[in-house]
Amino acid sequence: MPPIRRLPDTELEVMQALWDCGAPASRAQLEEVLYKTHPMALTTLLTLLSRLAEKGFVRIEKQGRASCYTPLVSRPDYLASQSKSLFDKLFGGSMPAFAAALCDSGISGEDLKELRELLERREL
Repeated sequence: MPPIRRLPDTELEVMQALWDCGAPASRAQLEEVLYKTHPMALTTLLTLLSRLAEKGFVRIEKQGRASCYTPLVSRPDYLASQSKSLFDKLFGGSMPAFAAALCDSGISGEDLKELRELLERREL
């Protein structure tokens, strides 16, 4: 899978709302989801949706006077691409460096145990 470009935070918030809504989503649905965590002006939302469409993340379809928005990049694909990029940039692709940083981060022993079990069962 080719890398997917990283989105600025505000565009990512809109994509997360779109993923949460399911496809296709109306502007009203997106506003409702965003209002709970990241309220924004209507003009801002429409600008961000246009940018996401220009970048190939969203398809905008006119339905009468309204528009529907469909994600063209899935949440799992975006997360996988960004995780790989972060892993390569911060840890140089080194699993021992990643593991050491994870342990030094203050992650609980219970979380480490759960991660180990997931890896052993190949559920990640």
